[in-house]
Amino acid sequence: MKNNKLIILLLILVLSSCYRVPNKIEPELTYVVQESYINNLPSAFEPLTEEEKTQDWGKEYLIATAFAKDFDLYRAISTYKRAEVLVPKDSCRKQEILYNIILCYYLGKKYENLIEYFERCSLLKADKSFKAFHDLLLMLYESYRYIGDKDKESKILELINKNYPETGKKLILANTLLEADLNKTEEIANTPPIQRDLTQMLYIYNKEKKSISKAQMLNAILPGAGYFYIGQKKSALTSLLLNGLFIAASYQFFHKGYVAAGLITLSFEAGWYFGGIYGAGEEAKFYNETVYETHARAVMNKDKLFPVFMLKYSF
Repeated sequence: MKNNKLIILLLILVLSSCYRVPNKIEPELTYVVQESYINNLPSAFEPLTEEEKTQDWGKEYLIATAFAKDFDLYRAISTYKRAEVLVPKDSCRKQEILYNIILCYYLGKKYENLIEYFERCSLLKADKSFKAFHDLLLMLYESYRYIGDKDKESKILELINKNYPETGKKLILANTLLEADLNKTEEIANTPPIQRDLTQMLYIYNKEKKSISKAQMLNAILPGAGYFYIGQKKSALTSLLLNGLFIAASYQFFHKGYVAAGLITLSFEAGWYFGGIYGAGEEAKFYNETVYETHARAVMNKDKLFPVFMLKYSF
């Protein structure tokens, strides 16, 4: 009898392992930037002179900036582009206009448009002599990261590390948190000076997270138990009732000699059973991602680790 129970348990282990969910979490850490925060940043450039304000391009520039400060970014970009067309080619204001267009794309999270525009404008040749160079590199870094261009992302990060090493350190930490690299985060946290915010975040996450394999195992042993383990009581009850009903129906069909109906019902039960194992693992993973996102986002906001909060200038 004991041997039979052991065989059944081993069979459950083998079958549930076929539906194993990876332990690596994939959080989505996003930010919300307030208009007031951006508008409180100073401009990198000198205000227009009275003479410049009377020029056609200067008028467009002023209108575009007003749109930008109101976060009417679409109209700001259109108006800045009119200023770009009208401004004399040899004017130092041309690069300022180009930069403001890129900043509008960035704040609107139009990363593909930003990259496309940047790679065909003269800011491509900008260097540290350009006052907003730090912020330009930050926007390019996040944009290349977003579109998945690892090569250019790496090259921009090299430039940042070379010219602005403190910003580079923050970006490396930010990237570690965004990718949920827990081992590297722990390494950074414990490297002097000790970063207590990170240490506390990791402690809370490790305390609150759920075991994906345990959720699947519990659901394999008793349908619904895995969901109950992660706090989804309604899903647990639903899973238990559905599996119980299908098992009972299958038993009745076989008991009364309706083999075909029994096999069909049993096949449905198998789908619910193994689907429940996989589902419990997925829900545990999602639970862990939610816990991680909550605490990691708090650290990133507090320590200003999102690139947008590292900007020094605005319009």
